This record gives sequence, structure tokens and C-alpha cells, in this order.
Amino acid sequence: MPGMNPNEIRVAGTGRILTAPPGTQAPADVTANWGAGWRDLGYTTTDGIRFNKKDKIDPVDTWQSVSPARFVYSDRDLTVKFALLQLNEDTLPYFFGGGDVKETAEGSKLYRYEVSAEPRKDERMLGVEFADGDTIKYRFVIERGQVTETEEFQLTRTASVKLGVTFTALAVDNTRPLALWITNDPAFAK
Repeated sequence: MPGMNPNEIRVAGTGRILTAPPGTQAPADVTANWGAGWRDLGYTTTDGIRFNKKDKIDPVDTWQSVSPARFVYSDRDLTVKFALLQLNEDTLPYFFGGGDVKETAEGSKLYRYEVSAEPRKDERMLGVEFADGDTIKYRFVIERGQVTETEEFQLTRTASVKLGVTFTALAVDNTRPLALWITNDPAFAK
């Protein structure tokens, strides 16, 4: 129902961020489990997740008017920004742009990750889910994208390591959505 309704105010009390290789099946609803191939990236900072949609709109100016006659859409950026708190075989390559963590020798329990000298394509899917209470759940899926920006991280005696990333959505093709929201929120019922 339009208008002021406190029952439609949402607080993302708990949630998680997942990643998967492109083409991995995403859940069709909010009750299904995330399938094989999806990896939970673990704890994030209390800042949570920041979404940003930015459209570039170019004005068409005319000689006859000081106001634009129309606008032309020339660009759309959809980004998700967050900071990971765990260091493991999923988060380090996620932050540094791909590759694998490998054991140096079988059974050695010594692991090595090589940061590539050259940037390389590291496209992935991104899944975000959050719950408001026990029943309202939201899921957000980007079918194709990659980490396009990282924040510097600091090693100190008094704070945890934070791997801050910005994930940017890429179009799959002109027929597929850039991203998808799925929810069981009754506020969306018509």
C-alpha cells in the first residue's frame, strides 16, 4: 500500500555474501539453498554492503532553448562495495584478482598464493542475502561481474585485516538483467 507504512521499513539484520563461477545456478527463491559452486565469503565489517547505481545521462542541447531538449543514456554502473574480514583460499584471490592458493607440496600444510604481475580477467557471480527478522528475506544476484577496485589494507596490532572491494556488474547480454532481486517481502504484493 502506498504511503507511510512502518511495516515496510527493512533492516538488514543479518546477511552474507557469496561468489560463484559464471554460469552457476542461482537459487530460484529465498528458501532454496545456494547450490554447488557458491562459496560464502564469510564475515564482513559492520559497515555492511553498499550498493550504487549510477547512470550517465548526456543532455541534447539545442540552439533554441537553454534547457536540454532530451537526454541520452550513455552508461550504467552497478556496484556493490564491502570489506571482507577473513583471510582464506577464497578471499585472498577474490581481493587480488584471481588465481588459486596451492599447497607447496602434498601434505606440507604450507600454502602459497602468487599475486599476478599482470591484471587478468576474473569474472564471477555475486550473491547477497539478508534477513529482516525470521520471515522476510532478500536475495540479490549479479550473474556476471568482477572486482574493479580494492582498498588498501593495513596490518596492525590493534585491528583486524579488512579486504575492501568494489564489485562491478557486467551485462551478460542485452536480453538478461544486470542484476536480480528476489524476496518474499509481502510489501511487494499487489
